[in-house]
Amino acid sequence: MLTGSLTSFVNKDKPMGGLNVGDVAPDFDIQMQSSGQHDFSLSDLKGKHVLLSFWASYDAPSRMCNAALNEAFREACPDSVEMVSISFDEYESIFKETVRKDQIVTPACFVETAGESSDLYEKYQLDGGFTNYLLDENGMIVAKDISAKELIAYLN
Repeated sequence: MLTGSLTSFVNKDKPMGGLNVGDVAPDFDIQMQSSGQHDFSLSDLKGKHVLLSFWASYDAPSRMCNAALNEAFREACPDSVEMVSISFDEYESIFKETVRKDQIVTPACFVETAGESSDLYEKYQLDGGFTNYLLDENGMIVAKDISAKELIAYLN
């Protein structure tokens, strides 16, 4: 069970575009690129806390944040939280090289090769920039734009 207060992680006075804390995260399906296996659905993780990280190799701040979250996630070793990392790179080769260089090891790491014109990009209203969301077991967004340090504090 996760403990910790989210009030220190959410700046309620700061206007935020796209989805926000309190919204239910839209379900989605995405093809697993690395293994060519079945589609992955966010709804498959219902009942678990989920960290969704949206990024792209060409967007340095989102790429650095994703790598830091991945590292924090590995250190904290939470059994009750799943990390889902999704890149909006148009070329799978660039995605694979970035994952290798950044040492992203989460098994749920995907690339959306339709890039910024994908349905997923639109569904999560990412036109304001890449972000991440921490979801509760019911799929509700409990934190947005969480840093690696905040994630570790929350998971502990």
